[in-house]
Amino acid sequence: MSNPSTAMNLEQHHHHQDPEAYTTNKNGAVQFDSRKALDDDGRPKRTGTWVTGSAHIITAVIGSGVLSLAWAIAQLGWVAGPVVLMAFSFITFFTSTLLADAYRSPDPVTGHRNYTYMDAVRAHLGGRKVQLCGLAQYGNLVGITVGYTITASISIVAVKRSNCFHKEGHGADKCHVSNTPYMAIFGCIQLVLSQIPNFHKLSWLSILAAVMSFAYSIIGLGLSVATVAGGDRKGVRTTLTGVTVGVEVTAAQKVWRTFQAIGDIAFAYAYSTILIEIQASSSSTYILPSSYLLH
Repeated sequence: MSNPSTAMNLEQHHHHQDPEAYTTNKNGAVQFDSRKALDDDGRPKRTGTWVTGSAHIITAVIGSGVLSLAWAIAQLGWVAGPVVLMAFSFITFFTSTLLADAYRSPDPVTGHRNYTYMDAVRAHLGGRKVQLCGLAQYGNLVGITVGYTITASISIVAVKRSNCFHKEGHGADKCHVSNTPYMAIFGCIQLVLSQIPNFHKLSWLSILAAVMSFAYSIIGLGLSVATVAGGDRKGVRTTLTGVTVGVEVTAAQKVWRTFQAIGDIAFAYAYSTILIEIQASSSSTYILPSSYLLH
């Protein structure tokens, strides 16, 4: 017999979300069927759609990292730049395919669901490999979080300084703005949002972020095209090998900027870190892995 409190919670959770959980008896009364409100794993039925899943993916792929890609390509040049882009895209494709196939175990179609990256590692590897992969994952997540916190604060400060320069003129002392308060504010917002237990509940935020990502990507592309179209009038030039040693930078600066550009490109590929969480929010009963789709 089902627990009445559980059924009540499920009914409240799925109200106006899952019409299939409501049935009509022979007397014409509408009843809530808690069994239809559960997925095959006994958890509340997932309500994620291809729209919310796409929003999560777009938000992860077209993040703030794309804003630095133009500068990164300028440092590496038209030969090494696209090569590095393709290399990291292949790495991301491989890891994403691997994680997609690891969502269920031992069978990739009907097996037990792994709700997080650590669950997948524990189910497929086990032992000390779980601890090692956990250190790698959380180290990666901490690095990404720090990167986004710094990027967000720098962006806010840049907007405030730009407005100040328009009012006070360039070089005004009062236009100096510290990044620290905005880092703290952004970090506090992240702490609040991280308390939301269900990743799917953030779908509205991902949809908004996806729209904004497309917007600033298009703006950045337009500005880049306009700058290149200006040619020598704006002192803009592109080369096959990137910035020239002895003309624009020193040899040490060239090496430093090359590694920085590679790091920026790697930072722009952060899709696979939340792939399993996106799959876990999908309403599909069975999610076919990529290996099945290719056959």
